[in-house]
Amino acid sequence: MTDPFFWIGTALFAVSAVICLVAAATTRYPGDAAILSVAAVELFLVIFGVAAGVRQAGGEAVRGEPWEFWGYLITALVLPIAAFWWAILDKSRWSNVVLAAVPITVFVMLFRMEQIWNGAF
Repeated sequence: MTDPFFWIGTALFAVSAVICLVAAATTRYPGDAAILSVAAVELFLVIFGVAAGVRQAGGEAVRGEPWEFWGYLITALVLPIAAFWWAILDKSRWSNVVLAAVPITVFVMLFRMEQIWNGAF
């Protein structure tokens, strides 16, 4: 059974990817909407991490390897920050493509974190 966080994240990441891809197709620079959508991905990951920490501290065990789960989460937290700096430093259409890669990549990582948490390998 999947967590509600997974479905909320999936919807958020899909919206963010569409916004970034539309920005890549229509603008020559990273737009505010694309940057803010990636910031929303980062905010989701922070909330997800806090909730996972609370769940684990409350006695709910990660069925897979905890170090793997937390490694995925930390890596996922770094990606939006790196893409943000890329977009700030490189004011080209390609920055929007880099921003679009973040929610897609983080979705795959969230899917894997869900598998690790629930023990489905």
